[in-house]
Amino acid sequence: MVSKDNEKKQVLLRLSPSLWKELVKWAEDDFRSLNGQIEYLLTECVRRRKKSFEEGSSVLRQDGD
Repeated sequence: MVSKDNEKKQVLLRLSPSLWKELVKWAEDDFRSLNGQIEYLLTECVRRRKKSFEEGSSVLRQDGD
């Protein structure tokens, strides 16, 4: 039995038609479902962000973001 903490969360995501088409094509090129492609891209972005923080290369921008 899977614990509640390990269950995947569902998210409603609104995309422009043009972005949706691009993501579908990209997913097909990578032999993934659209959902799988979005999850892969988000996972990669989080991994890269964590890596940049670990390397100390992330600096606050002048506008405070």
